Amino acid sequence: MTSTVGPKGQVVIPKNLRDEFGIEPGDEVVFTRNGDQIAVTSARPARALKGRFRGRDLTGQLERDRAEDRVRERSR
Repeated sequence: MTSTVGPKGQVVIPKNLRDEFGIEPGDEVVFTRNGDQIAVTSARPARALKGRFRGRDLTGQLERDRAEDRVRERSR
């Protein structure tokens, strides 16, 4: 599927893809460089996660989980 870059650098996301991914006017998309390619993804999933883990010690939890795994491995 192709789209043409306009004079202002704008690209139109085809309607069938906008419908499939629920992208509506005013929604944000994320551009990601992947080697020599550019990926465009909806920002909606990222927005849904924003703030979800605020105040949680994820690094500490990972360290505790790994320590528990080591104990289990040693007891085998």
